[in-house]
Amino acid sequence: MFLSKKLVLPHPSEALPGRDKSMPISNRHFVTGNPIAPPFPASIQQALFGMGCFWGVERKFWQYPNIYSTAVGYSGGYTPNLTYDELCTGLTGHNEVVKVFYDPSSTSYLELLRVFWESHDPTQGMRQGNDIGTQYRSGIYTYSQEQLDAALASRAHYQDKLTRAGFKPITTEIIPAGEFYYAEDYHQQYLAKEPMGYCGLGGLGVAFD
Repeated sequence: MFLSKKLVLPHPSEALPGRDKSMPISNRHFVTGNPIAPPFPASIQQALFGMGCFWGVERKFWQYPNIYSTAVGYSGGYTPNLTYDELCTGLTGHNEVVKVFYDPSSTSYLELLRVFWESHDPTQGMRQGNDIGTQYRSGIYTYSQEQLDAALASRAHYQDKLTRAGFKPITTEIIPAGEFYYAEDYHQQYLAKEPMGYCGLGGLGVAFD
């Protein structure tokens, strides 16, 4: 019963109430040394992705060349300023997400989309590997019409690649980004602090290009 509940997004009326106060964070990236919350240099833009457990996803992006900063958090749901324990009930509607801060003069949004598609299995619905629940769903959350158009085009392109390779339809949700809530400080850059920590991230072996 509990597991089936976690596979279906809650109605807003079912969502946990949350709180008014935001999560305290240390505003310094453990790897890059740059801030993980504004203000940023004027050239920096943001992207938001859900690909399963956010520990491995964040590492995938901070290791990509020329990324300014990254942060893990929660988005796509209803409960304000939630905790990780609340997320895990399946009653917040949120997804585990990674916010990527980048300079488009050195890293394009299309490059980030390529990392997104190639680094996880976007066909699994409310799970990613052994991680099961709505918080592990595949998602692209966009901050402009340009990002939305690029994300939709990339999904169609990658679906063609996957179909040719014999894989199932993509289940990735692509919607405008809602409020982003920073996760607890210990989750930030977790796999840099705990190099032997869990990472279930894995793609399908199908190149985007």
